[in-house]
Amino acid sequence: MGTTELFLIAMTAIVGIPYLVWRLGDTDYWAPLVVVQTVTGIILGPGIMGKAFPEYYTFVFTPAVINCLNGLAWWAVMLFVMLAGIELDLKKAWQHRRESTITAGLALGTPLLLGSLAAAGMLAFDGWAGAQAASWQFVTGVGMACAVTALPVLIMLMEKLQILRQPLGQRVLRYASLDDLLIWGVLALILLEWERVGRQIGFIVLFVPVTMLFRRLMERLEERDRWFVALIWLCVCSFAADWAGLHFMVGAYLAGAVMDAEWFGEEKLDKMRQVLLLTLMPVYFLSTGLRTNWAVGGYAVFVAAAVLLLASTAGKLIGTHAAGRLLGWSRTESSVMGWLLQTKGLVMIIFANILLDKQIISNETFTALLLMAVGSTMLTVPLVYPKLRAAAQLVFKPA
Repeated sequence: MGTTELFLIAMTAIVGIPYLVWRLGDTDYWAPLVVVQTVTGIILGPGIMGKAFPEYYTFVFTPAVINCLNGLAWWAVMLFVMLAGIELDLKKAWQHRRESTITAGLALGTPLLLGSLAAAGMLAFDGWAGAQAASWQFVTGVGMACAVTALPVLIMLMEKLQILRQPLGQRVLRYASLDDLLIWGVLALILLEWERVGRQIGFIVLFVPVTMLFRRLMERLEERDRWFVALIWLCVCSFAADWAGLHFMVGAYLAGAVMDAEWFGEEKLDKMRQVLLLTLMPVYFLSTGLRTNWAVGGYAVFVAAAVLLLASTAGKLIGTHAAGRLLGWSRTESSVMGWLLQTKGLVMIIFANILLDKQIISNETFTALLLMAVGSTMLTVPLVYPKLRAAAQLVFKPA
């Protein structure tokens, strides 16, 4: 078969298998579609399908097909990260700055500390750190992966729980937005390369005045033109960040962070995110699965994933309960906040992909982080929904 036919076979599997599992298995309560898609990507990857059926794997996933899938995956994740940046709302966080700063700080700092301790323990064994990683980069990178809150996935889960537009949901968004900003800032610090420090300083210096000009332009344009200009801006920022050595996804996030959601409309942004998750992001999940590796040994990878998941969830819960005591919340309220903010989902996968690209972590660490992200996201609804239902008689609303 030619590349086109093989590509279409791969796309059929990428889109069809997760949907059938999700719909026929009615997994939405404990495993949202995003989790099913990620797990499917892992199963179709070299670590499982490639070993169980090597002839099938090499027949379908030829280098040409993988190149095609990678191109789609890059564009999909650039759009997704840009939308995550647009959803960042620092204005509301500033209006409630004491509450937001305390909660976001503790919810980020505690899992970062516990995750960093777990990463330091991993350094005692071979095979976890990447070839280009300094010890502090590996420890900080893995620690920050444990502290990540997946803002876009969090929005989807809160929509299902019917709390997104309620005061509780808006508060969670404020805390997650601040953490999101800090996470990408720390990532930029981890990725600093002394060989390219001149380029990176130049990128940061030029980004501010260019952004001011861009915002003035966007404010004068009609809404229909803003979408096209936003995509051009996305490409330019991503290219500039990658050229400077930071990674194109850092540029994609910055491109979105300096745009206002009001320019496009909340409803249209929600629809674009849903269409993106339906049409293009499944390719990204598959390309992510193709990078999983169990060479250290499946047992060791699962142990590492479990330790990281424990550090992540315990850190978030300890942090939000500490914030709740300072701010006078009930134990249930603190618990709900902690379980919602520990959602990892796509942002952690994107974060780990960047660390892998820069050889800060190995494929085995990437696999452990990927499993941790899946477990974290699967825990959210089953643990939060009963608490919300007991408090407000909410009804779960599947997709």
